[in-house]
Amino acid sequence: MAVSRDPLVIDVVSDVVCPWCFIGKRRLEKALELRPDVQVEIRWRPFRLDSTIPPGGIPRSEYMLRKFGSIEDVKELTRRIAVTGEDEGIAFAFDAIERSPDTTDAHRLIRWAHEADLQNETAEALFRAYFEEGRDVGDREVLADIAEATGLARSGVEARLESDMDLDTVAEEIAQADRIGIQGVPFFILAGRIGVSGAEAPEVMVKAIDAAVAEMHGTEG
Repeated sequence: MAVSRDPLVIDVVSDVVCPWCFIGKRRLEKALELRPDVQVEIRWRPFRLDSTIPPGGIPRSEYMLRKFGSIEDVKELTRRIAVTGEDEGIAFAFDAIERSPDTTDAHRLIRWAHEADLQNETAEALFRAYFEEGRDVGDREVLADIAEATGLARSGVEARLESDMDLDTVAEEIAQADRIGIQGVPFFILAGRIGVSGAEAPEVMVKAIDAAVAEMHGTEG
């Protein structure tokens, strides 16, 4: 397969409290391993699974019951996700999660991580913190810890979190996702042309990568 002269840009629309987004990240990585000659730039884009969650979040048990209706349904859903996660090297610890947070600040942190080329590392750390460690990724102290651990300057992140920096930008990106018809995540946009909805298998993602690279070549002449 021909190799693109420019990197293939993959925009990943996701929320850090979406388990399928974590699974989708793993499957995208497997797909990219199958195409090592394709240069890729991954850009993480914000989405909120539930925009009604207030600042400070709400108890996880309350949120899950409100959304899925019964303890039995919640247990079965999380069991199935955990089994799928095992195949992707994810140790979901749903019982450890105490709060469903407002993820606005987490999305701001991911945005700022782009400046240091640390978006992927930051997204990974947020997923792990929430799903494997049960940490509250809506808590600014937790976010500062994650930022520092991934190589960002803690003091700078703390100052930004206390400000209104990029609140409007994140809100606008979320609104833009809605305008173009994204109703669920993960959603992958390859080269601004090809969309893949859901945590598809690596083989599906490879086909999308190949198609996007082929279109890029066509555009480049």
